Amino acid sequence: QVQLVESGGDLVQPGGSLRLSCAASGSIFRINDMGWYRQAQEKERELVASITRGGNPMYADSVKGRFTISRDGAKNTAYLQMNSLKPEDTAVYYCNAQVRISIYDDRASDYWGQGTQVTVSS
Repeated sequence: QVQLVESGGDLVQPGGSLRLSCAASGSIFRINDMGWYRQAQEKERELVASITRGGNPMYADSVKGRFTISRDGAKNTAYLQMNSLKPEDTAVYYCNAQVRISIYDDRASDYWGQGTQVTVSS
């Protein structure tokens, strides 16, 4: 089994910064893409940023230039540095990882963390 644990969510004022972390553990052979999603109240979950195994990032238009995704392969950990936060960034942020659990099976399955709350308010 694979577990993803997020941390770093908090209450922050507009213009502030936060850094989210997502640590993967368990029966991991290889992690392909990792990503951060968010879900605000009464809205659908949306992709915020993702990063390939090779380190290539992708961002939603709403966060480009403000958020930076990164990963540490040795630690099976992904990060989301969030700067210039806005009230509309308020949401529960979820980590996602596409994980291969066996060298004998090249299929990757999606795993999710439990979510961490980010609230941007004065």
